[in-house]
Amino acid sequence: MTEQPILDIQNLYVEYLTPRGPAQAVNNVSFSIGAGEVFGLAGESGCGKSTIAHSILRVLRPPAVITGGQIRFRGQEVLEMGDDAIEAFRWRGAAMVFQSAMNSLNPVITVGEQVMDVLETHTKMASAERRARAEELFEIVGIENKRLTSFPHQMSGGMRQRVVIAIALALNPALLIMDEPTTALDVVVQKDILRQIRRIKEKMGFSILFITHDVSLMVEISDRMGIMYAGEIVELAKSKEIFNNPIHPYTQGLLSSFPSVTGQKRKLSGIPGTPPDLISPPNGCKFHPRCSKCQPIETECAPRLTEVLPGHWVAAHAGMPLPQIAAGGSRTADQ
Repeated sequence: MTEQPILDIQNLYVEYLTPRGPAQAVNNVSFSIGAGEVFGLAGESGCGKSTIAHSILRVLRPPAVITGGQIRFRGQEVLEMGDDAIEAFRWRGAAMVFQSAMNSLNPVITVGEQVMDVLETHTKMASAERRARAEELFEIVGIENKRLTSFPHQMSGGMRQRVVIAIALALNPALLIMDEPTTALDVVVQKDILRQIRRIKEKMGFSILFITHDVSLMVEISDRMGIMYAGEIVELAKSKEIFNNPIHPYTQGLLSSFPSVTGQKRKLSGIPGTPPDLISPPNGCKFHPRCSKCQPIETECAPRLTEVLPGHWVAAHAGMPLPQIAAGGSRTADQ
């Protein structure tokens, strides 16, 4: 990327402090998101995806603690922002669509009031202007203006999700963080929500950090993606490249766990075992207890994120046989 990224995360570490000791929820994670780009994070529940999202907005709750790294938004260090700067950043710089729309919305206030509350708190708009902006936002996400007076329980799951997206877009943020935005919805509504997101992004030009456990869903919407396992990124590349040429055994296992909507039917094969205990993770590669392709070195030494193909990074050990590596060798992330 030649221009400055919207978001640049470098060597991020986050721990959860527990009576048994610290759990390393995010371990040395680095990635960037360009202007207008959709970047995805995929992986099993508990791998650290949502922790990264909450770290970006600095809304982590105890016992979570950011212990290292940098989070830069348009070159400005988020972790060093004062109270006024972080308040402005959270809505004007970056906004978040949380996992459950029903839990994000106040059940005793109309959805229109909830949109206008954001505008009243963060702008100097008059009442009529706030109403007009709420109507505009509902039109953008495909909801009739008459539903401004509805309560959340009077709306379908897909409609509530659109309301949450409208609230997040209220102040035209440059970055929209979407944490499992379609998890509780059926596949038909999921498709419709994704279509709406793509349309709105093209119209408004913001960047997206899209978080999900569903790799096939991620491929449909993201430009690049990172695969996370046990707090670490184990593979990072263009989404179609990962889908067509997965290299890390964990990525291959994830893709084999989801059925294909088109093409020949195939037998699904889940990943054996469970994610590791992050308080006392295994030595070496954290995935090795579940990996059928494990080599002896992987039980002793942690792999490094290595560029094995142009723009395609994989957590691997130097010299290990990876048939997909292009001629001319590879380079590590700090070279």
